[in-house]
Amino acid sequence: MESNEKIEMLATWIEASDYIVFFGGAGTSTESGIPDFRSAAGLYQSEHHSPYPPEIMLSHSFFMEKPDIFYDFYRSKMLHPAARPNGCHQLLSRLEQEGKLKAVITQNIDGLHQTAGCGEVLELHGSVHRNYCMDCNRFYSLQQVMEIKELVPRCADCGGMIKPDVVLYEEELDHQLLKRAIHEISIADLLIVGGTSLTVHPAAGLINYYQGSRTAILNGDPTPYDHRAGLLITERIGEVMDKVNGMLRSSV
Repeated sequence: MESNEKIEMLATWIEASDYIVFFGGAGTSTESGIPDFRSAAGLYQSEHHSPYPPEIMLSHSFFMEKPDIFYDFYRSKMLHPAARPNGCHQLLSRLEQEGKLKAVITQNIDGLHQTAGCGEVLELHGSVHRNYCMDCNRFYSLQQVMEIKELVPRCADCGGMIKPDVVLYEEELDHQLLKRAIHEISIADLLIVGGTSLTVHPAAGLINYYQGSRTAILNGDPTPYDHRAGLLITERIGEVMDKVNGMLRSSV
């Protein structure tokens, strides 16, 4: 099937569906200027001046032991406050407003789905927009953290160290969030999987709970679940979703 035919089929599936769930990863945001993790141009391949690999620096134990090195990497490589939603985020927002999209389940921590207008976003790995003092639990926004001049941000109330509400290596995912994600996927009539290698567990295993017959996978590289997809699209996801957006009839 030609690329345009696949995109037209995705648009047809969307129009025929009443309970769409989107499951996405870092590739969803690359067209917004945020690097992914595992591709050739990804975060794990990027130049940084620390002798430690990113997987080590992004672990809970490293954060506790060497917060200065963690925050040097985190501030320079993980925060992208100027990033804007792309065609993927925008289509999903439209589908939610039209009542078709019931949930976005994302491994991303950038908040771009909410910026685009989505309300039902299950952030499996947390968000850079939420930060808490580890001692008194005071909340800090991303903007507030970025305004703190010290490399390692500390609480204005008690002086405790502020930790971003992101799931680091060695930390568990939120069990209630996982249960909600499983429920949404299990009752969907269309599952769109986008911008994820489907290799990071337990998140990747969530798509095993899908009971329906229509799965669309949009990813530049092959995934371990490609054999289960009714539609495989390897073009840039933002551009594909932009085209789909133009094909859909308005429900208004």
